[in-house]
Amino acid sequence: MPTDSNSSAHVASTQNAPKVRKFLIPRSQTRSFLIKFTFITCLGWVVGGLASIAGENLLDRVSPSFFPDPQMWNGLVSVLSTIVFALIFAAAQALILRPYIPAWWWLLATSIGWVIANSVSTGWINYISSIGASFNETLSTDAMLILGGLSTISYIISGIWLGFCQWLVLRRYTVNPWWWSFLPTICFFFISTLIWLLSLLQNFIPEANRTSILYWNGQGFTALILGFIPAIGLCTLKRKPQHKPVIPSSSSDH
Repeated sequence: MPTDSNSSAHVASTQNAPKVRKFLIPRSQTRSFLIKFTFITCLGWVVGGLASIAGENLLDRVSPSFFPDPQMWNGLVSVLSTIVFALIFAAAQALILRPYIPAWWWLLATSIGWVIANSVSTGWINYISSIGASFNETLSTDAMLILGGLSTISYIISGIWLGFCQWLVLRRYTVNPWWWSFLPTICFFFISTLIWLLSLLQNFIPEANRTSILYWNGQGFTALILGFIPAIGLCTLKRKPQHKPVIPSSSSDH
């Protein structure tokens, strides 16, 4: 019967048609992706940090004579070290993301976004610090808390620049990723909160090891947050449909 033949052919072709992936990260790969992305982000944070510190120390030793202003040279060295860190940090994440989105686009967006966010936050923090230093008298506790709070807020809000640059890439491959622009800001908020909580515990840490313990714990929590929270966000994004599956017509239709 032609009708039964057409129906069976249609069902078979539908079953054989490629399934459209709903999420950017398939559900079957979520756990593996969370672990890999978090780990590689922590690794990129450590390697990038060590490389930027080494580069900054090297450039400090070879200060060129054609830079008459040492402050200008120090600013340039700081920018270059930030770029080195951003490239390594972004490249590490791009290695895990390359099966899902173009790695080069993520590397470029994350590097530029990190440099802009770091420059903006550093500029505002220095400006706020200069306001405090402009007073010729010792600041009260309330004034110090206000200035410290403003510096923290500046750091948190600067995450929007990183999120915006990454959003420019994600919007091409995912559906409605508008909220991603605010995701790094959320990360920076949790980082600031954990650093504050660690500072409350400093009296319980031996003074001889207090600085190093607080520093390395702060760095560890920072890297973990910058890896785990974006990994969750990436797993919730839905892939933008590119092509609809084509169902071939049966020869018996003709």
